[in-house]
Amino acid sequence: MRDTPARLLRLLSLLQTPREWPGSELAERLAVTPRTVRRDIDRLRELGYPVQASLGTLGGYRLVAGKAMPPLLLDDEEAVAIAVGLHTAARQPVAGIAEASVRALTKLQQVLPPRLRRHVGTLAAATVSSTAAAVSLVDPTQLIVLAAAASAHERVRFDYRDGDGGVSRRLVEPHRLVVVGRRWYVVSYDNEREDWRTFRVDRIEHATTTGVRVAPRELPTDDASAFVTDQLYSLAPVFRAVATLAMPAGQATARLGDHAGELEPLDDASCRWHSPEDTVDWLAFRLTLLGCDFTVHEPVELVDHLRRLGDRVARAVAAPAVDVPTGGGRDERYDSGV
Repeated sequence: MRDTPARLLRLLSLLQTPREWPGSELAERLAVTPRTVRRDIDRLRELGYPVQASLGTLGGYRLVAGKAMPPLLLDDEEAVAIAVGLHTAARQPVAGIAEASVRALTKLQQVLPPRLRRHVGTLAAATVSSTAAAVSLVDPTQLIVLAAAASAHERVRFDYRDGDGGVSRRLVEPHRLVVVGRRWYVVSYDNEREDWRTFRVDRIEHATTTGVRVAPRELPTDDASAFVTDQLYSLAPVFRAVATLAMPAGQATARLGDHAGELEPLDDASCRWHSPEDTVDWLAFRLTLLGCDFTVHEPVELVDHLRRLGDRVARAVAAPAVDVPTGGGRDERYDSGV
C-alpha cells in the first residue's frame, strides 16, 4: 500500500480494534515492511493518537486512552448509530447534555458522506419522542426503511408479529416514528384496514418500500406522540375514581396538578375527589403520591387493585432482609408495552 494517507487510515482502523497487534501482522495486513509500520506508528503519535508498544513474543501495538481525543474512524453503521444517539440526546431535559449533543451532531454531520447524511437526516426528521424516551432493541435497517418511507410518503410492506405470536402481512403508509417509554412505534395508515394504526417496530420484519408514492394523509391529531400514547391507553380499561381525601381541597388541587378532575370540599380538612378517566394503575399511583389518608368509594376495580398492592407491600416489608447486588443493574419485570 504505497498511498501513505490511505495506509495511515487503514492502520488506525486496525488499531482501534481492542487487541494488541504484532508489528509483523500489521506489516502483512498493510503489505509493507515492519520498518514502514514503525514509521507509520510514529506518524500517528505525532497526530495525537496514543499508540502503546510492548516488547516480547506476545508484544505489539495497541491504541490506549490518552489525555485528548483525536479524530475517530467510524464505519457506516457506527456513524449512523452515533448520529441517531445524538439526535435523541439533544431532546433530553438533562442539564448540559442537549447543548453538547447538538454541537457534536453538527460536527459529525459536516464530515458524514452524503449517503450517510441522507440516512441520518431522514431518520431524525421522521422521528419524534416523548419526554421519557428510551429506545427498545430494534433492527436499524427497519427504522431506516420506515423513516425513508415516511419522508417520501411511500407505501411499505412488512410482516407484523402481534402479541400472541401471529404474523400478518401489512401494507401501510408510514407517517412518523415515535419513541414512548422503552419502545419504538411507527404511526401509519393501514391501507387494508382503512384506518390509522400504531405498530411496534421491534415486531416488524422484512420491511420493504413498494415504490408507490401517495399524497400525505392528515393524522387525526396534530401530535404523533400523543396519538401513540392515546392508542396505548385505549388498549387498557379506564375508570373514574371517587375517593375521600384527608386533605383540604386547595392542597389537593396543588398536589394533583394538571388534569386533577373535580374536587369537592367536605370540610376544612377533607374533600371528595372525582378523578378523570384513567387506568387503575395510574389512579392508584396518583392517590398514593398525595401523602394523605384516603378512602376509595368506586370503582371496585380500583379498590381490588389497591388491596392487592397493599398485600404486596406488606409482604415486602415483612420479609427478612436480603443482600442486594451492587452491580447497578435493574430488574425490570414489569412491562407496560403493548
